[in-house]
Amino acid sequence: MFRPISLAAFLLCTAVPLWAQDRAVIVGNENYSDGADITEADAALGAVDALQAAGFDVTSGQDMQAPEIRGLLSPLVQAAPENGRLVIVLSGHFAQAASNTWFLGVEASVPDLATVDGVGISLATVLEVASEAPGGAVVVLGTEPRRLPLGPGLDPGIGSVPVPQGVTLIRGDAARVADFVARALPLRGQSLAVMLDANPDLTADGFLSGLVPFRPADAGAAADPLPGPDAEAVFWESTVEQGTLGAYEAYAKRYAKGRYLDEARAEIARIKAEPQREAREAEAALALNRDDRRAIQRGLSLVGYDPKGIDGVFGAGSRTAIAAWQKKNGYEATSYLTRDQIVKLTEQADARSAALEAEAAARQKAVEAEDRAYWQETGAAGDEAGLRTYLKRYPDGLYADLAEERLKASEADRMDQAEAADRAAWDLASRDQTIASYQDYLASYPDGAFAGEAQARIDALTSEAESGDQTARQEAVEAALGLGPEARRVIETRLDALGLKPGKVDGQFDDRTRRAIRRFQEARNMDATGYLDQTTTVALLAGAVLRLGN
Repeated sequence: MFRPISLAAFLLCTAVPLWAQDRAVIVGNENYSDGADITEADAALGAVDALQAAGFDVTSGQDMQAPEIRGLLSPLVQAAPENGRLVIVLSGHFAQAASNTWFLGVEASVPDLATVDGVGISLATVLEVASEAPGGAVVVLGTEPRRLPLGPGLDPGIGSVPVPQGVTLIRGDAARVADFVARALPLRGQSLAVMLDANPDLTADGFLSGLVPFRPADAGAAADPLPGPDAEAVFWESTVEQGTLGAYEAYAKRYAKGRYLDEARAEIARIKAEPQREAREAEAALALNRDDRRAIQRGLSLVGYDPKGIDGVFGAGSRTAIAAWQKKNGYEATSYLTRDQIVKLTEQADARSAALEAEAAARQKAVEAEDRAYWQETGAAGDEAGLRTYLKRYPDGLYADLAEERLKASEADRMDQAEAADRAAWDLASRDQTIASYQDYLASYPDGAFAGEAQARIDALTSEAESGDQTARQEAVEAALGLGPEARRVIETRLDALGLKPGKVDGQFDDRTRRAIRRFQEARNMDATGYLDQTTTVALLAGAVLRLGN
């Protein structure tokens, strides 16, 4: 795993001060492979020309992966500035933990605390690099409140990080920090404190002196005046905030030679190429997590639209199911959900769940009545033949446990009464527990005390062998659901609440759990396999449909 301090620690060992020129590194990561775009991240690159015109040596990159970003930072450590100014601008997605923040490369896909160092740059490292230019180093971070899926241990955004002495850390909206870097940082004779006073929407930490100019004025020259409001930048910021086709077309019409014209045209083309962009972004703004998406998939499945998996990932199957549901319910079939649509889907799923439960309750009542009647006909008398006849039809029936207990007691009685040779032969067969061993017993003792039990076990083992491939397939289907111990405990609790006796609620599916699942499936007219599939899981967890705002 990439360690956040290794870049600086290694390179500092060989750092040699070689230059005094002002330097800048700018990274604008707009297009992430697994998250919403930071639409104004690339605006940071618009500051390149302004800084170069002010004499900065600028290196920059757009939509970079973590190793590429490290490659831009490495020369700053190898050649630390002497009296020069150092500006590091990072604009894109950030992730934070309790004690650190990472700037994420565009390849980041659901990073967690254990993997984020591989796809992100530790802010602690960036600040350590900047600390090699004390009093002249500024780190500028730009982002937007847009969703990027994160794993355990991480939260989105920029957290609180200790700022080294002599370093200034500035944070804000991606468009605003880009404007600040382009229009304020090149000024001579103005302190960072004064510049930031004129930009109250930005946040700053670390070294801030109102008496020390960031870039000293030339000898005998007055300080550069602070820039006034940038009407085009304000208009552009409003355009981006609206993010609509009309807004971008209005900007392009008003600023036919504007500095954001290429970006406006690109957005216009992208919106026209993706008719459902607004719907996609509206769903993204709901910030649905993986559990939310699983609940929605369960809801779709309940009302008859198969999402091709209950995995919390909206792939092609889920999008097709959503679009079909939308069309059926009079909505535009965008395949992206709104809050109101989720509420309606939840209401429909609740109603369908209640109907299914009512049907299942009626069926279970009828099945139990037949079960009780058959018990009275067969096993109630307690004879071995009747008990076995009952278990053959109702292996998971209401009286299955009782029937098995009585058969065990019967076997124990026979054991006491059987002759020594018969008992020894039966002990040998029972020890091996194979079809062959029981057949050997029957060959020697066709009328033995345990002949009935031997034949019953042969029948059970034969059936088990014949269904071996099918059981393996059922196990594979259940394993593909990816149910963890907590989900299994929820299912066991649900089975217990239905009176199906799954045994101990511990997240471990034993024989009693399998029997309870079979009973559940039989009452709902499903294949009574004892293993979970999508249909069974949806029915078991039918009440766990999403309710936004709760």
